[in-house]
Amino acid sequence: MPVSGDKDSKRVVLLSPPGVQSLDVVGPAEVFWEAARRLGDPSAYEVQVMGTKPGPVCGTGSLRFVADRTIYDSDQPIDTLLVAGDPAFDEIDPAIITWLKRRVPAVRRYGSICTGVFFLAAAGLLDGRRVTTHWECADKLRNEYPNLMVDPDQIFIIEGALCTAAGVTAGIDLALALVEHDYGRELALIVARYMVVFLKRPGGQSQFSAHLAAQMSSKTNIQKAQEYILENLSADLSIDALALRAGMSLRNFARVFRREIEMTPAEFVEAARLDAARRMLVDTAKPLQTIASICGFGGLAGMRRAFSRNLGVSPLEYRKRFCTAWIEAHEPPHQLGRADLRGPAPPRRIDPQVKEAKRDSRPNVRSREIVA
Repeated sequence: MPVSGDKDSKRVVLLSPPGVQSLDVVGPAEVFWEAARRLGDPSAYEVQVMGTKPGPVCGTGSLRFVADRTIYDSDQPIDTLLVAGDPAFDEIDPAIITWLKRRVPAVRRYGSICTGVFFLAAAGLLDGRRVTTHWECADKLRNEYPNLMVDPDQIFIIEGALCTAAGVTAGIDLALALVEHDYGRELALIVARYMVVFLKRPGGQSQFSAHLAAQMSSKTNIQKAQEYILENLSADLSIDALALRAGMSLRNFARVFRREIEMTPAEFVEAARLDAARRMLVDTAKPLQTIASICGFGGLAGMRRAFSRNLGVSPLEYRKRFCTAWIEAHEPPHQLGRADLRGPAPPRRIDPQVKEAKRDSRPNVRSREIVA
């Protein structure tokens, strides 16, 4: 029997305009398909690629998709409607806008991946809503649709029936979150493990990390200072100490640092410490005081202030929301009952993995940094 949850078939439609980002389609489709397979019920999620015109849908990477239906076919019930993005779109076909205006009010939930948010915005379906998109397109979205609350630092945002995801691989994160909402955390974790991705790269986590910012620097002395910061979070990381280590004057160091990575040294240090603290909160069950010390906050109070200032939550709240290790150590596991999660292929047995996950308080996959 299937995992507890809504047993009705859920038709997931991926609206795919010409030039669609292929992974915006393939990533979520794989998540939903694998979830249905693990449930032992292929109809649990019925995934359809919806074209905007007759014929194959040309995607990035020279891929072509055979659409199951087009917006010109007769309407069918839709549970979840996700609009995939086109990274190079110049204008939106009015027929797509008309179709979205007619179909969205009748679906249980709807949303977008990457630049698919522009299609929903053009249809007037996002006014006053908080949304996200690929970081490269955030300013364009904000300028063209000022009534939207654009938050480019989110991997995905789910608010009520609306869900929006950032660029490319973020569609996988969003799909996993939707599976978790529909059928529970354990099934979503099983799917994530099988796909070798994280169940929780949190929606509240920035798409940018201090580590990637360090890789963007082209100045050797600045890059060395950044690497030192990342490797010595509990050391003296004042701007004076960093300028001295870089062999530069205080003023020149601050100016070049900001020019190279568009952050001040102090902002970079805090971002690096937050990145490290978030990873430890999510991947380990270490005490908060220990994490604060290792990450260089000078104490739990300092870490609390940094989390409140940048994330709007306390370290403990963040851990409760996103931490696999902490949840497994403090809460009884969700019972799957007598569900058969092994799927049709014997080599893909996942029961041992589930048992291993319950025995090990620390996940075997470490928190990845960013996407985009």
